[in-house]
Amino acid sequence: MAFHVLITDPLSEEGIQPLRQAENLEITIVTDLSKEALLQEVKYADALLVRSQTQVSRDVIEAASNLKIIGRAGVGVDNIDVEAATEHGIIVVNAPDGNTNSAAEHTIAMLTALARKIPQAFNSLKMGRWDRKTYIGVELKNKTLGVIGLGRIGAEVAARAKGQRMNVIAYDPFLTEEKAQKMGIGFGTVDDVLKVADFITVHTPLMKETRHLLNEEAFAKMKDGVQIINCARGGIIDEEALYDAIQSGKVAGAALDVFETEPFVDHPLLTLPQVIATPHLGASTVEAQESVAVDVSMDVVSFFNGEAVRNPVNLPSVSKEVLAKIAPFFTLAEKLGAFLSRLTDDVIEEVTIKYTGELANYDVRALTRNTVKGLLKRNLGSHVNDVNAKFLAERFDIKVNEHKTTTGKGFLNLITVEIVTANAIHHVSGTLLNGFGARIVKVDDYAVDVIPEGHLLFIKHKDQPGAIGRVGTLLAEKNINIATMQVGRSTIGGNAIMMLTVDNHVEQAELASLTELVDIYEVKAIDL
Repeated sequence: MAFHVLITDPLSEEGIQPLRQAENLEITIVTDLSKEALLQEVKYADALLVRSQTQVSRDVIEAASNLKIIGRAGVGVDNIDVEAATEHGIIVVNAPDGNTNSAAEHTIAMLTALARKIPQAFNSLKMGRWDRKTYIGVELKNKTLGVIGLGRIGAEVAARAKGQRMNVIAYDPFLTEEKAQKMGIGFGTVDDVLKVADFITVHTPLMKETRHLLNEEAFAKMKDGVQIINCARGGIIDEEALYDAIQSGKVAGAALDVFETEPFVDHPLLTLPQVIATPHLGASTVEAQESVAVDVSMDVVSFFNGEAVRNPVNLPSVSKEVLAKIAPFFTLAEKLGAFLSRLTDDVIEEVTIKYTGELANYDVRALTRNTVKGLLKRNLGSHVNDVNAKFLAERFDIKVNEHKTTTGKGFLNLITVEIVTANAIHHVSGTLLNGFGARIVKVDDYAVDVIPEGHLLFIKHKDQPGAIGRVGTLLAEKNINIATMQVGRSTIGGNAIMMLTVDNHVEQAELASLTELVDIYEVKAIDL
């Protein structure tokens, strides 16, 4: 039986050779399709391969009655409705590693061009000027490169910068001192990187926590004359703040490949002589385009040969019987992981998920993946999903354990998640109450009863009269309304916690004000 593979975006011919060599696949290449034409073509496809041009929306997926796998020749899947694909039992695969070398090389090229003012000097020469004095640059040797985000691409950039005899300091939520020593680089907080770096390059996902990571406040912490590179995601840098920082002389130059809004052709940044820019070329090499096409092609071949795919984005369906039993716990499991990720700023070394009660009788690996996804999502955003969560945990040297016991602890079912860092052990337990939904019932050694959703405040304090009142008064002054409150204590007059549900996200300045109150030890904002 031959399977029909539809390719609707231009892919490297060398990259699709695995498809052409497979005896059970028939290939149709039709690009630049209108939406109506795509809806017709996809009806007969068993596999659909795209890049970024084709929008694989829900209506396209619903029109594809035979579709079994979608391949995205690239890293992201923004143009694919993954939820709709999952609902229809369609596996989505991508090529997360195909452009790593290309993007790292482009970053180094931009770094070098920025340091030596190569584009500006070339433009001057083209205009008939032989001007050597204006375009005096700086050497990279012995300069400090700050790398914010040390994933695949960030790590490659760090290695190449060391080859240029630069000093490298990096921040990554999963970077430990031991890992940094093995790589021969320094490590610290984001502020540490901002304060000491001569050049700063960002390599993080774009999400709530990293949007405008380099903003007016961040620029103020940097050295005078710092230079900025962004070949990762538009939006990590506040472009207006960058413009002002260059105009003031705080920032000596910037090299940008990505922008908040693309195409990026009409912006004040492009009028500044200190700025060099390229039109999102990080992955635009012959090799990268071939590599991503090869990766997805091989996954499609493997799939139709009944073999495991290497780069799945969504989770294959589980049996209906098991799904019926564990599905109600999916959201709870993820939120328990998300809760713990915000309870500590330390590097997580180990996570253990314990299932107690009836859940212990089922295959709960999908719940474990969901828990780990929630744990990692704070720092990895949409890059982490149900399928790759455990893989990413292993990549960051986080040990994942799963324990099951049918012996109950007062609940029909209980999920307990424990994390270990170099400085502490934290755990949270949750359950589903019949008729009342999900509940967090224990945090560390404190019993509580908290709905895991919305904006939460976790407050450690001394069990003394007035502590709760002072918190309530300050929140009222800040116009923050308390919806619910739970308290727990170990002993009378000893350590205690408050768990508040509030109507709005609590900003950092407001958290700082809370920590200054008498008898308040620690305050964490946890958005679920």
